[in-house]
Amino acid sequence: MQQHTMRRELGARQISFMALGMAIGVGLFLGSASAIKAAGPGALVAYLIGGAMIFLIMRALGEMAVHRPVSGSFGAYAFEYVGPFAGYVVGWSYWLLMVGVGVAETTAIGIYMGFWFPDVPQWLWVVSAIAAISAFNLLNVKVYGELEFWFAIVKVVTIVLMIAGGALIVFTGIGHGGVPVGLSNLWRHGGVFPHGVLGVVSALPIVAYSFAGVEMIGLTAGEAREPQKMIPRAINSVLWRILIFYVGALFIIMALYPWHELGEHGSPFVTTFESLGLRQAAGIVNFVVVTAALSSFNCIVFSGARMLSSMAGNGLAPASFAALSASGSPSRAVRATVLFMSVGVVLNYVIPARVFAWLMSFLSFDVAVIWAMIVLTHMRFRRALAARGETVAFRMPYASVTSWICLVFVAFVFVMLGVDPTTRGSLYAGAAVMALMAIIYRRSRHLQAAARSTRVGLGVERV
Repeated sequence: MQQHTMRRELGARQISFMALGMAIGVGLFLGSASAIKAAGPGALVAYLIGGAMIFLIMRALGEMAVHRPVSGSFGAYAFEYVGPFAGYVVGWSYWLLMVGVGVAETTAIGIYMGFWFPDVPQWLWVVSAIAAISAFNLLNVKVYGELEFWFAIVKVVTIVLMIAGGALIVFTGIGHGGVPVGLSNLWRHGGVFPHGVLGVVSALPIVAYSFAGVEMIGLTAGEAREPQKMIPRAINSVLWRILIFYVGALFIIMALYPWHELGEHGSPFVTTFESLGLRQAAGIVNFVVVTAALSSFNCIVFSGARMLSSMAGNGLAPASFAALSASGSPSRAVRATVLFMSVGVVLNYVIPARVFAWLMSFLSFDVAVIWAMIVLTHMRFRRALAARGETVAFRMPYASVTSWICLVFVAFVFVMLGVDPTTRGSLYAGAAVMALMAIIYRRSRHLQAAARSTRVGLGVERV
């Protein structure tokens, strides 16, 4: 199987919608209430700041991906430019993130399907979703990309319709007895910043987590048709799409309803569509949420498998996971990733809720670690290229300044995770997992020898 190679069959349309589908998950439809609760209408500012930061981080990743397009992306770059331990930490952290989020998404699918089929066991829907998405990920990458494109389209169309319908209610009064709602809800209930600047700051970790997944653009580099053209186009388009869909949707929602009442009367998406006379709004939104969960899970399996396969190629994971099928899919890595997700789903049902919540809280910490390592790797990448006298075609704007701004943002996220009692556990969980990774790596001479051998082959370390 090792003689097969990954196929470059993903276009810009598929890549940009894959990242969009990963970033716009069920959180926008059923969540985001946490950010609004923390900051009120000021959550819009938090999303604008978060969107700007993730754009800069993606430009840093895009610069490296265009220069050397490989499937392992930021994990492979950390391995090459920072060191084998950095590649080990980033790779396994991201894989654990994908497994953890995959557990959450598949568990959610079972819950949402209960809306229509309350008598069918939840586990049956979970197993069906895992089997179906796994099968698609074992096929040609073009099939996967096309499936994800249509998954994302469902979410995008729903959000656009909600924004358009909500705007009609706000500005014309259609669906509200002919009386425009106006924009006063944005400042009438304690002002735009009811909890002050601290409220906006405390919402940043929530916002950061909601944007997690956009970095999968880098993981598509090894299978993009023309990465030098496709990656820049996809990265530049994702920024405004996310800002429109997140900021636009939340702006309309908070204009329609007092921010402190959101969530008390069900989903604002359902309420908005019902106001416009759509009686089956609850069922339609539930369908979209199921699609959103399937879309995210599809991206998760893709990303997790590519990262595991890349680590195997660098000697940081069992070598068998680097094997590719005839279709160019890292089939063994896909199966291993899905297997661990399945174990996680079982644990979700059998271990105490508090223990599982503590384990899952690591994910918030994990996202911040990965983003910080992308920026740090980019700084080392720039230094290495300068030493070799090389230039790049797709540059991170004002990198000497913006890289540090991104690091300050990520540091801020870490601080707020520790300040907020509800997220403080993520720091403890993160520290524990990182310590365990370090112990395993330091005690494994085989790991260190294999990684060093790979770096020698890359020409970044001497024998």
